[in-house]
Amino acid sequence: MLIAPKVLDWFDIYGRKDLPWQKQLLPYPVWISEIMLQQTQVTTVIPYFKRFIERFPTVRDLAEANLDDVLALWTGLGYYARARNLHKTAMMIMQDWAGVMPTRQSDLMTLPGIGRSTAAAIAAICHGEAVAILDGNVKRVIARHFAVGGWPGQSSTLRALWIHAEAQTPNKRIADYTQAMMDLGATVCTARHPACHACPIRSSCSARKTARIDEYPGKKPKKVKPKKSTAMLIVRTRGGDIRLVQRPAQGIWGGLFSFPECPLDELETKLPSSAVSVIKLPAFKHQFTHFELTIQPVLIDIKRRQDVPKVPNGTWLGSNQHPGFGLSRPAERLIKIVTELPFS
Repeated sequence: MLIAPKVLDWFDIYGRKDLPWQKQLLPYPVWISEIMLQQTQVTTVIPYFKRFIERFPTVRDLAEANLDDVLALWTGLGYYARARNLHKTAMMIMQDWAGVMPTRQSDLMTLPGIGRSTAAAIAAICHGEAVAILDGNVKRVIARHFAVGGWPGQSSTLRALWIHAEAQTPNKRIADYTQAMMDLGATVCTARHPACHACPIRSSCSARKTARIDEYPGKKPKKVKPKKSTAMLIVRTRGGDIRLVQRPAQGIWGGLFSFPECPLDELETKLPSSAVSVIKLPAFKHQFTHFELTIQPVLIDIKRRQDVPKVPNGTWLGSNQHPGFGLSRPAERLIKIVTELPFS
C-alpha cells in the first residue's frame, strides 16, 4: 500500500508552506536550511537561518567569507562541523561547479557535509528528482508505520528503513511529498505524545494497530559516557577585556574561540604572578556526544593586558565588544557570567 496519496492530501491542507527557506525553494537556501535542521528544531533554526542568509545571500558570498565570520553566526547552534563544511562546500561549488550547486543527488553527495538524505532533499525539493529522504522525522514515521524494529543507528535497521522509504517515494509531486513526510514527523508523528488522531495514515499504521507506538523507532543502546574534567582560565583586565584563544581546526569546538585550559591538578602552576585576584567560579558539566566534561572556570583578574604573557592564537575581547568570531558554548556562557561580576 502506497502512503503518498494520503500524505499529499494531508500536506495540501496542513503542511508547512511559509518557512523562510520555502519562499522560492532555491537550492542555496534549501541547502543551508537542511544543514541547520540536522539535529536542531525548526523554531531554533529560523532566526539563525534569517541572519545567515542576510549575511551570506549567495554561494559566492559564503565562499568568499572568512571562516571566523561563518562560525560567529553559527555560535549557539552547536555541531560546528556543519558550519565548517558549509564554508568548504561553498568554496568547492565556486571552484568545481562554476558557482552553481549540483542538481542531482549523486553529485551533491560528493560535497562535504551532504549525506544521502540531505542530498535527496535538495534534489527532490528543488529539482524534482524522485529520490527518497530519511531524516530523523521520516525515520520515525516509517519505523512506526511499517513496524521496523531496532535502533536506526544500526546498519540493518537503517537498510530496512531505506527500503521502505524508497518503495513509498512517488514519481509525481516529489517536492511536496518530501516536505510532507518531514512535516508529518515534525508536527504529528512526534517522538513524544504523537497526535495519531490527526495522522493521515493512521488506519494502516502497524505500531498504532498493535498499540506499540512508543516502541518505534528502537532506542539507542545505553552506554556510560566517559567523564573528563578541565580548568578554563578566564583572564580579565581592570577595563573588562577578556582573553580568548582559538581552538585547533580539528577536534571539539574546532576553529572556535574559547578560554585557555589546563588539567585541574596543574592549575596552581598556570596562575600568573601578576594576578590581582583568583576566584574559582561554580563548576558545571558540558555534554558531548561521546563524553561528559566537567569545567572548572577560574576568573583571574589583572590590571592590564601586558601583565600576562601572550598565548598562541590568543586575542582579547574588549569590554562591550561584540565578538566577530565563533565562540564555544561554554565560552559564550562564561563571558555573560563574568561581565556581570565586579573587578576584584
